[in-house]
Amino acid sequence: MSYKAFKRLLGETSLERKCRWLLGAGVLVLMTGSFWVYAKQTESLAYEQLDTTGRALLSPIVARLHVKEGEDRDAVDEFQRLTEENWPETLKGYNYKLIKPDSKNPESQPTIDDLAEIHRIQNDPTKNEEKRKAPKENAYYYYGVIRARPSCVGCHSDRAKVGDKVVAPGLKPDDVMAVVLIRLSTQSIEEGFHTNRAVLISFAIGTSLLIIAGSYLIIRYVIVKPVKHLKEVSEAIAAGELNIRSEIQTGDEFEDLSHAFNRMLRNLTNIQERNRKLIADLDRKVDELARVNMALFESNRLKSEFLSTMSHELRDPLNSIIGFSEVLLSADNLTEKQHRYAGNIMTSGQRLMALINDILELAKLEAGKMRLHPEPVNVAQACEHAVALIRPQADAKNIDVRVVADPNAPPARQDAGKVHQIITNLLSNAVKFTPEGGWVTLKAACDGHDLVLTVSDTGVGIAPEEQDLIFEKFRQAANPMTREQGGTGLGLSIVRELAKLLGGDVTVQSELGRGSTFTVRIAARLADEPLLGFELTEEPLAVRERAEAKG
Repeated sequence: MSYKAFKRLLGETSLERKCRWLLGAGVLVLMTGSFWVYAKQTESLAYEQLDTTGRALLSPIVARLHVKEGEDRDAVDEFQRLTEENWPETLKGYNYKLIKPDSKNPESQPTIDDLAEIHRIQNDPTKNEEKRKAPKENAYYYYGVIRARPSCVGCHSDRAKVGDKVVAPGLKPDDVMAVVLIRLSTQSIEEGFHTNRAVLISFAIGTSLLIIAGSYLIIRYVIVKPVKHLKEVSEAIAAGELNIRSEIQTGDEFEDLSHAFNRMLRNLTNIQERNRKLIADLDRKVDELARVNMALFESNRLKSEFLSTMSHELRDPLNSIIGFSEVLLSADNLTEKQHRYAGNIMTSGQRLMALINDILELAKLEAGKMRLHPEPVNVAQACEHAVALIRPQADAKNIDVRVVADPNAPPARQDAGKVHQIITNLLSNAVKFTPEGGWVTLKAACDGHDLVLTVSDTGVGIAPEEQDLIFEKFRQAANPMTREQGGTGLGLSIVRELAKLLGGDVTVQSELGRGSTFTVRIAARLADEPLLGFELTEEPLAVRERAEAKG
């Protein structure tokens, strides 16, 4: 039987069949082993009885050989035959032979089959017997050793040669004088063995069959039947019949299992009912959430339309105000007071325009309507251009602006406009909050797959509890100098949103009164597709501005 077939027999058949096979095989092996041990023990006892028989025959045979001259040898033999008639059948079929190792008589010399036993007897002074089985001959050979005793030494040394009874001079006690070979027939014993084995095998097979039949009934009605009932109930439950229950009344663990199964089913039904109610509540909440989401979408659309409309409506008057204020400032006939008023008008208009631009920029970022345009960007040149734009403000406050960037570094693949806007916002913020005579440092470097932009200043610094708030919309640090500088509070919010859009983020390290360091870490190489997971559309404002530019 192959391994797969054996595995299929033990693991892939029914429980009933598997139990029958395992129990039947176990019983058969146990019975066979027990009876085999019993048979071997019986055989050993039988052969030990043959040894006893050989020992019992040794003395009469030696006595027969010692019949003195003048005695009636036939009478002795007749007496021996009369004695043997009362023996059991196993003792009657024997014959013997006297073996003398140094005899010249062929009848007293050992045969080839006897040499091994005779050799062992001669080499071991303590050995008085030896035996040999001959199953092919149905015979058992017993070798009885005749050793010289003091009386034997005196008798045999003084006698002359009479037939074979000549003993070599120098005979000593315990020397081997002769070996009596007794051949006992084992035919009746073997027949008894065969009969006994047949009876044992019959009993083993019959007992095994009875045990297998009994175990079959026990397994089928005590074990398999309750299990099959539980299986049928489980299949019915799987088909959706939740009202069915297990009914096992055996008064044992199967009944306890049935009760536990029914409790589990009741709990399952209760849980299913609760889940049904929860799902219904969840469906209602999903519907409410969908309605709220639609309302939010509509609000967002209205907000975008409002911002687009308002930006257009506000930019036109603001551009006119800024333009007329520039015209007034260029006039020569204005008094100093009028010139100051015109400058205030232009400054306020520019601030309002910057506020509108920041709000629109942040709205576009939050709405996901920003397009990315990946292209090769020379980071060092981008830094120099941003510093050139911010330098007039820095020179007005005598602030030293430094750039640390490798002009020979390989170009990054990024959106140049948005990288420029990030750098400009950070530099503008740093110059705004750095006192006169301070310095601002812009560093750009590649760190693995990231582009790292760092802006450090010697400004007023930011308190630790406010460092997470400055990136929120319309939030500024609670610092008197911050309030004096004004601003919309959207610059850092725009930086954070742009950094996320470019695959990174912005962090700050600052100590109050000792300056701040803003670090932007973005991807050095942008993919060609946008990072946003939905289709981007252009804002109506951008289309309108391009149309106005063409017009």
